[in-house]
Amino acid sequence: MTEMIPLKGVVLDAPDPRELARFYCRLLGWKLGTDEEDWAVVNGPAGSVVLSFQSEPLHRPPSWPSSRDEQQMQVHLDFQVDDLESAHARALDAGARLMEFQPQPDVRVYADPVGHIFCFFTA
Repeated sequence: MTEMIPLKGVVLDAPDPRELARFYCRLLGWKLGTDEEDWAVVNGPAGSVVLSFQSEPLHRPPSWPSSRDEQQMQVHLDFQVDDLESAHARALDAGARLMEFQPQPDVRVYADPVGHIFCFFTA
């Protein structure tokens, strides 16, 4: 039997990792951990993954929905919420941008300040 390897975190590129980490703190209510010029970490609730942000001055935001001639999305983040409307208001207040294309009624698709796509959804 092969040992299971747990996922402990996700790393996103950003022109300014510290700024993007602070956005996710506001958005999710998570706590800021490591806070360095080229690397920042946001710690989720106990038992959750962490989000890390690394410096990438040449970061290009993906298109949503995908387009053949533009940067394609490689990954997106999904967050389950109890109340989609209050989570929507929180996302906008934090600085997220609601995307024009919304694929399902119980999901809201957003872009963070540097263009990474994330979703809020209900169970």
